[in-house]
Amino acid sequence: MKIRIIGGPGSGKTFLAEKLSKEYGIPHYDLDDIQWDNASNHYGKKRDPHEREALLNDILKRDGWIIEGVYYAWCKQSFDDADIIYLLSVPRCKYRCRIIRRYFRRKLGMEKGKKESVKSVRALLKWADKYNTVNMAEIRSLLSEYNEKVTEQ
Repeated sequence: MKIRIIGGPGSGKTFLAEKLSKEYGIPHYDLDDIQWDNASNHYGKKRDPHEREALLNDILKRDGWIIEGVYYAWCKQSFDDADIIYLLSVPRCKYRCRIIRRYFRRKLGMEKGKKESVKSVRALLKWADKYNTVNMAEIRSLLSEYNEKVTEQ
C-alpha cells in the first residue's frame, strides 16, 4: 500500500503517518527529512534539488510507503503513485496551538526535532496561515484529478 498525507504545519500529518505505519507495517517517510539538510549546523538549509529528487525516487520505488509533508510542487509523482491520499485541514487555532506545543516539547527534550528558535516558530506560524489559505487552494486544485483516492479529514 502507498499512502500520501498532505496538510499544513500542525495538521496532524506525522501523527496519522505513525499510526498508519504501525497499523499496516509500512515504513513512514517525512518529506521534511528530504527537503532540509538536517546534518547542517544551520537551521533551514535546504538540500540540493537533485539530491532531494533522488531521495524521493528511492522511496517511490519501494513496494509500500507512507509519505507525509506539506510539499506538493516538487513531489507530484507521490500523488500519482499513491493508492490513498489524505488531505488534512484543521482550524487555525488548533494548528497554531500544536505548532507552539511542539516547539516547547522539542525545547524540553520530550520530542525529537529541528533546532528551532522563537523567531523561527513565529515565522512558521505566519507561513502556516498563508499555507492554509493560498497553498491549500492550490493543493485542492492539484488533487482534483485524484478525487477517487482523496480522503479529506
